[in-house]
Amino acid sequence: MHYADERTHGCRISDSWTYRGLKTVVMENSSIRVMILADKGADVYSFVHKPTDTEFMWRSPWGVRDPRKFVPSTGDPQGMWLDYYEGGWQTALPHGGYPDQVYGADFGLHAELNNLPWDATIVEDSVERVAVNFKTKGVRMPVAVNMTMSLDEGSSTLKLSKTAINEGEESVDIVWLEHIAIGPPFLSDQCRLYVPDCKVLTHPEAFVETQKLVLGWEGEWPMVPSADGGEIDFRKMPAKDDRSLDMAYMTGMDEGWYAVHNKESNVGFAVSFPTDVFKYLWYWRNLGGGWGYPWYGRCYNVGLEPCTSWDNRGLKHSMDNGSARPLAAGENLTVDITASAFVGDGDVTGVSSDGEVSQS
Repeated sequence: MHYADERTHGCRISDSWTYRGLKTVVMENSSIRVMILADKGADVYSFVHKPTDTEFMWRSPWGVRDPRKFVPSTGDPQGMWLDYYEGGWQTALPHGGYPDQVYGADFGLHAELNNLPWDATIVEDSVERVAVNFKTKGVRMPVAVNMTMSLDEGSSTLKLSKTAINEGEESVDIVWLEHIAIGPPFLSDQCRLYVPDCKVLTHPEAFVETQKLVLGWEGEWPMVPSADGGEIDFRKMPAKDDRSLDMAYMTGMDEGWYAVHNKESNVGFAVSFPTDVFKYLWYWRNLGGGWGYPWYGRCYNVGLEPCTSWDNRGLKHSMDNGSARPLAAGENLTVDITASAFVGDGDVTGVSSDGEVSQS
């Protein structure tokens, strides 16, 4: 958009930026600023609460890489994704989880739409509201996505409306994962995690030596047994010196939302999502316990990721356990998601579908 109104107040939007060679869209108002990497999955790379200068999105140590200037040293189906993983927020469709082969196609980790460029079109640009539409199409499965992000003046909530479209002439099963990673300095042991009452499922098999959760457990939120015979309170965020790496999954929520609240700064980040589509909330606990490639002990972050399915062993596994989401030929599946910054010293009691955070 060559002749956008270059305002210095109210809502603002620009698609005239590049970051490390990638087309980037910047949206902001008086409360938040959001950067979206259009050329790399329409990833939300940055989500900043401006009054407190708080960045919520985690940044990987290797950062954003321009695929035109970086050639991975192998074709490993995990490494091809991880080499380009900058942190932040990805839309993982039509496959979420570890590499798998489905419908005769190989799918790498979280493939494939988050490593593709998305078309970006500004569809609304006023002092009161800005909105941008993103579109892309799959390569190995005929699933396209049409997404609109919008921001109202004075609001601390980013609104996303996403539609997955099966452009094929046969039904397919999908895993749809909203891969949201939160990191420091916002993330610390002063943070508390809030979710509605739910069941917790721990990952059923060992995948690293630093796992602390007991395997294959199912029980009520928030107390989860540890492998050493103790209990872990999921409401409390461990520090990096916890040196653990685990996966867990929350399900059975009457309402779809979560909030991470830093009790020291009183700043928080909250997400709402529809539970009729996203029946699970994946909880990736990368608490300083990732050794070897690509973490090398450097990384402290959590992923709180609404998903259609469980667990993270790939689409074929979700098809086998009955949690994959069927998408009929020609079907459009639309979800509305919000992501909000908030400030307050109370406990979070809820997040509405329009992103309003309630505290007691």
